Order: sequence, then C-alpha cells, then structure tokens
Amino acid sequence: MRLGGSIMKPYDSPAQWLALVKEYGYSAVSFPVDSSAPAQVRRDYLQCIRDSGLVIGEVGIWKNVMARDEKERQAAIDYSVRQLELAEEVGANCCVNISGSVSAVWDGYHPDNASRAVYDRVVELSRQIIDRVKPTRTSYTLEPMPWMVPESPEEYLQLIRDVDRSAFRVHLDYCNMINSLDRYRDASGFIRHCFELLGGYIVSIHAKDVLLRNGALPLVIEEVQPGEGSIDLALVCAEAEKLGEDIPVFVEHLPDHASYLAAAETMREAARRAGVICKAI
Repeated sequence: MRLGGSIMKPYDSPAQWLALVKEYGYSAVSFPVDSSAPAQVRRDYLQCIRDSGLVIGEVGIWKNVMARDEKERQAAIDYSVRQLELAEEVGANCCVNISGSVSAVWDGYHPDNASRAVYDRVVELSRQIIDRVKPTRTSYTLEPMPWMVPESPEEYLQLIRDVDRSAFRVHLDYCNMINSLDRYRDASGFIRHCFELLGGYIVSIHAKDVLLRNGALPLVIEEVQPGEGSIDLALVCAEAEKLGEDIPVFVEHLPDHASYLAAAETMREAARRAGVICKAI
C-alpha cells in the first residue's frame, strides 16, 4: 500500500515539495499544483514525481457542480473538466470531487440531495465531465458523503451502473458513510462490506477515524485524529492491500503539520500490525 496525505507547509518548487513529502514519509501524493499552473511547472512537478517513484493518487476538484447560481455552477463544471484533463495528463489514479449539493453551502445538507432529480443530475454531470475529456489513463470519482450521492456502497455501485462509463470509478471514504448508529457499532463489518462490494472499482482511499461523542443527543459521530477513534485502521490497511501493493491510502482533514506527521506514523503502525508493507520512496 502507498501512504499519502496533505502537505501543510508552503512550498514553491518541486525540491521544496519533495522534501516535505519525504518528511511525512508519503509514497502517494495528490498532484501538487492545479490545472491553472503553467505547463512547464506541471512538467517539472511530474518529472520530480516520476524520478522519486511516487504514485499520484488524486487530483482534487472540490467545487459544487450543483450550485444554485448558474455562473458558479458552470464554472465548477468547467473546472472539473480541466482538473480531469490534468489527471489524464499526469496519469493520476483519479480525479475526485463530491457530487455536489443544492444547499446554499457547497458541501452542505439539503433534503433535496436525496431526490431522484438530484440523483439523475449527478449521473448526467458525471457523464458530461467524462465525455468532454474521454480519459484513458485516469478515472473520474466521487467521494461519498453522509448527506449526498453516494451515501452508501450500494448507491455507489448503482451509480457506476447508471453512469455507464469505464472511466467512472470509486474513491472510497468509508468514514463519510458512517452516518448512523448501526454503521458505527459495526464499523469493521461496514468497512469490509465496502471493500467487498466496490473493491474492483476502488482507485483511491481516504483512511480516517471517527468517534461517537458520549452525551451529545441525539447522535454525534465526529471525525478524529487517526488512532483516537473506533476504526480498526489495521483492517483498513489489510483490505487496501488486497487491491494491490500500489493502492493509495490518504490521511486528511487534519489541522496542522504535526497532526499529519502523527497520522502518518499511526497508519504505518497499523500497516505493520496488519502485516502490510507501507511502501517508501
């Protein structure tokens, strides 16, 4: 398995960026610049990545293609296309976004997110973005969310069938789908189920931890520092390794440099417990 995560310190050259990658001990990375970077800058970072034996696990989008405002919505769709083109250019495992929300908040809850009309729009937009690029080296993926499509492994599998494009694959974030007490109680069973149902389509994984906050009614499940919650991270490593030794597993959503250093070490220890080699560069 390949461990990756965010870079929390600034950098302005491939050499500075690579030094930080090595400090964290990552062997998988998100591409360090976006599609607006000059072509030579993109080439320089790509050469650095190739020379270092790193895997590009993700190119991120993180824009709301379902935004209420038409200009914002179209700009998000066009940016998604440019980012997918970048992922294709650099040979990333995937280009990843969330499906989007009709809420006023770009990633927020809205009851209509669960409607048939929104589901059909997610299918339509996924096809549109893929068809404008026609990627052959990368995949377009949607990170699962607790309150938008897809919010279960079953819904993700159905989405794959409905989008019906070979370049539409799975970015697995199991924690974002632990949105009920049943899934929290049997988180290990749920994680196994995710891998069993979607394993053949998974191209990148977010490895996170969650904890139920006692006394917070009716129910609060919070994302926490890896190792401080209830997730069996060794199980995550073992299931990831079954998909291939180069599968990227990312830590994310942490506040600072020290937290990422600690999370990376926690994941390496979890991999050791699982008998999994965490590749280094």
